[in-house]
Amino acid sequence: MLAGQITKPGQIELLDIDEPTLPDEPGHIIFQPELTCLCGSDLPFFDGQLTSEPHQVGHSLHEMIGTVVDTNGERFRTGERVLAVPINQVGLFERFPLSELRAIPLDTRPEEEHALMAQPFGTVLFALRKLPSLIDLTVVVVGQGPIGQMFNAALSNLGARQIIGIDKLESRLALSKQMGATATICNATDDPAAIVADLTDGQLADVVIEAIGHENQQLTLCGELVKQAGRLLSFGVPPRENIEVNWNMLFRKNLTIYTSVDPDFTRDFPLAMKWISEGRIDLRPLLTHRFPLSEIQTAYETFRDKKDGAQKVLVEFPALNGQKK
Repeated sequence: MLAGQITKPGQIELLDIDEPTLPDEPGHIIFQPELTCLCGSDLPFFDGQLTSEPHQVGHSLHEMIGTVVDTNGERFRTGERVLAVPINQVGLFERFPLSELRAIPLDTRPEEEHALMAQPFGTVLFALRKLPSLIDLTVVVVGQGPIGQMFNAALSNLGARQIIGIDKLESRLALSKQMGATATICNATDDPAAIVADLTDGQLADVVIEAIGHENQQLTLCGELVKQAGRLLSFGVPPRENIEVNWNMLFRKNLTIYTSVDPDFTRDFPLAMKWISEGRIDLRPLLTHRFPLSEIQTAYETFRDKKDGAQKVLVEFPALNGQKK
């Protein structure tokens, strides 16, 4: 069967490996991906920032739906379709073993590519559960990639008064108001602190969300945009080494700072699936590109380089075509 491996920075290859088997320990499935999408947290592996060459086989993919093809557990039946999240993003296989606790049933009501968004959207809901009521608050979302856009949509749903999206790419900001932002700022050309101050009558934001992470993280900018005694949510995955941040400014503002990682499989992903399936939120405008597994290199490059307005880049596994026959 096919698996992926990042062989050097910026290069991913497909190779043949043996079929997986179920672990001796009960409570596992063999999961067969059919449709997946790339995430910003996959890019540090692709770009060679996180581990030495070559990378572990199977890096990096973790947002996926597919079929249970074997099980020694009790939660799912063979043939049942699920949303699954592999451990440590090691999921670039045609089939792989996985704890049944890392999968949830796939709701059949929405289009499958829309249901797939329950994985990233579940991480957004998990983060927002940490905050108090957002009704009537002004929120700034720094970063208008797929996650930033999901924050826009959720914040609009949860009653925020103002949702201000900030990004350096006008192509991304063009989507922000459709996804719920009430105002946008291009910080490649404009001063975001001055504009946020103007939009809030000098008060600045009640909450600022950092949705970039990695080496491009913007925690210092977030600190400049949040009001005294406000709240800062650090969502973007930081680099593994130390980051540069004006901690004295954050400290002097007496901020409450939240971080967010590892959502709850019993609450967050099922809730995200529920929102999507019941039509409470529409994330389909984020689905911009689609490639077969054979073009995984092009898919990664399109996503990394934000080509042609790329937001969520989908990848079809061979089993998807088999499913449709």
